[in-house]
Amino acid sequence: MTTKPVKGPQSYFPSIEKTYGRPVEEWFKVIRSAPVKGHMEIVKWLKSEHGLGHGHANALVAYLREQDAK
Repeated sequence: MTTKPVKGPQSYFPSIEKTYGRPVEEWFKVIRSAPVKGHMEIVKWLKSEHGLGHGHANALVAYLREQDAK
């Protein structure tokens, strides 16, 4: 049985956890507590306040918004 490769925002999760030393669930809590609400506003905030790279910040926000929309 072959496992399918992870695609989309989730494909960034292992790198995010390794790079920043925090599980993605913690980042979701941080995002939910953000003082801004728009997608790109949160991405910018994560970059400036928490030192995340653009791709990592965008992946976290995109995934969380997708999950919250379900």
